[in-house]
Amino acid sequence: MVSREQNNGSLQEKFQLLRSVTNSRADNETLIIMDASNYIQKLKKKVKRFKDTAAEQASSEPTDPTTPMVKVQTLEKGFMINVFSGKNQPGMLVSVLAAFEDMGLDVLEARVSCTDSFSLHAMGVKSEDEERMDAEAVKQVVTEAITSWGKTNVPHS
Repeated sequence: MVSREQNNGSLQEKFQLLRSVTNSRADNETLIIMDASNYIQKLKKKVKRFKDTAAEQASSEPTDPTTPMVKVQTLEKGFMINVFSGKNQPGMLVSVLAAFEDMGLDVLEARVSCTDSFSLHAMGVKSEDEERMDAEAVKQVVTEAITSWGKTNVPHS
């Protein structure tokens, strides 16, 4: 008799735990299980979306380690620009900084690593006299500067 009551109490605790995890408002056990099943389905969809997004991002990233990757994030009063290339290419920094200057972007802070790979993390704000610019325009100008620099500075064998 005691064992049956303990099992029933334990089962009720497990249903209560299941209700809390799934945010279920159901009172009977069948509805709690249905809510849990729906919750699991939602989690599976989220995992699938996450995997799809990760696969999409992986396929959009350059496969050639020498192809620079440019990311630009809009900040309150400027931009955070990240440039990465798996191979350091002398002169690339000068080209990127010249592009910043050409578009009227003042660099407030920058961290650069040019050992084996090339990495630039810069925070810039537009000059007072410059028109409005967006992150996509900044990314395009930086990418074009790197691309045009790369075409004119192809190493000779």
